[in-house]
Amino acid sequence: MLLTILRRLPRMHQVSITVITLFMGLLLLWPGTEDSAHPERKFEPGKHYPLALDLNITQLRPMAGEEKPAIPALRWKEYKVKPGESLAVVFDKVGLSPLDLYQLVNADEGTKELANLRPGETLRFGFDEKNQLVQLVQPQSATERLIVTRTADSFYSAKESKQVDIQLNYAQAIITSSFWNAADKAGLTANQIMELAGIFGWDIDFALDIRAGDSFSVLFEEKLVEGEPIGRGDILAATFTNLGQTFTAVRSEDGKYYDAEGRAMRKAFLRSPINFRYVSSNFNPRRLHPVTGQVKAHRGTDYVAPVGTPIWAAGDGVVMKSGYNQFNGNYVFIRHSSTYITKYLHMTKRKVKTGDRVKQGEVVGTLGGTGRVTGPHLHYEFLVNGVHKNPRTVDLPQARSLSGKEKTRFKAHARERMAQLNQFSQFIADNSPLLTNRS
Repeated sequence: MLLTILRRLPRMHQVSITVITLFMGLLLLWPGTEDSAHPERKFEPGKHYPLALDLNITQLRPMAGEEKPAIPALRWKEYKVKPGESLAVVFDKVGLSPLDLYQLVNADEGTKELANLRPGETLRFGFDEKNQLVQLVQPQSATERLIVTRTADSFYSAKESKQVDIQLNYAQAIITSSFWNAADKAGLTANQIMELAGIFGWDIDFALDIRAGDSFSVLFEEKLVEGEPIGRGDILAATFTNLGQTFTAVRSEDGKYYDAEGRAMRKAFLRSPINFRYVSSNFNPRRLHPVTGQVKAHRGTDYVAPVGTPIWAAGDGVVMKSGYNQFNGNYVFIRHSSTYITKYLHMTKRKVKTGDRVKQGEVVGTLGGTGRVTGPHLHYEFLVNGVHKNPRTVDLPQARSLSGKEKTRFKAHARERMAQLNQFSQFIADNSPLLTNRS
């Protein structure tokens, strides 16, 4: 239709209309400024396309430690926790609201620890000029404390640890009455006294062998925080002279003790299997029996201690028999090898059964007075190849000692430790002989 009308027009008009139509078509196809700035893109699935966002990144990252808002000068209040007091009670007495308590305890994992208060510990509360809680400090040990600080709308917690410094310390004494008194006056703690007895306990019977004139020296670690002592560390080296014989012990890197030649201080058997008060009857082949009045060999040692005192296996082994009869009362026999057997009689209770495997120091029963006895005690026997031996004097088999390169390294280490111990001893001897404690 349009083509028929176009053909009827004069030639000049046809040319003009054609030119105008072509010009309008070019205008429609010409790209605009907006399209030229963002040409068409084809996106592929799974491919990363970074976004060109104009953001201030410093506003998004968390503040570094040094950028945390400064805490103004605070007014501090201390509160010592009493037995039975909860954190809610403490907050109430300090003047804080239940809302403060709720916000603080539920702020993060660290603040939840505050719910576990210990009687005697001191909490420190820091308030600003508006009497608002800003900071709470809870000492958790001599080296660590929990610090809770207010933020804009909550709290955050952080643990602060103090550096622990280690220095060497030394103690020595000559015994005049008892080992415990001498060690106590020398400045050793109760734990150190027990540890020292344990180190030499395989060679020395501390209940029966100690004599006036015996002596000891100890090199040990002292722990300090900011120059103040907070506790004792390991015993590093020690000597003990008993009945004229000197024993030496040095701690190795694995925590075990050996003499200066690398021989283990620990023996395969304990010298006594109980923490006793005294010996009521020694090993005696011709003892007069206290009940029958007849001469009958006493093939063991009787140890007296409070009823219920734990009785230990003298060494590793297998329980041969755990039972009861009218003579032995409750008893346990342990076979340690084809050579050694130990027996424990008159117990209140037996803690092991026949066939059980036991380790040295494991509780096999408790002291009592069952069977034919005149009073509560432990009767302890030690058999070698079926023959009764005096438990107090029998030669105990040695535990594993060092050998080869391990022994060589330890001997060099032992020489260094003994040199340190001797330096302390010489210093005291040269400067003040009166420093040698006597008890």
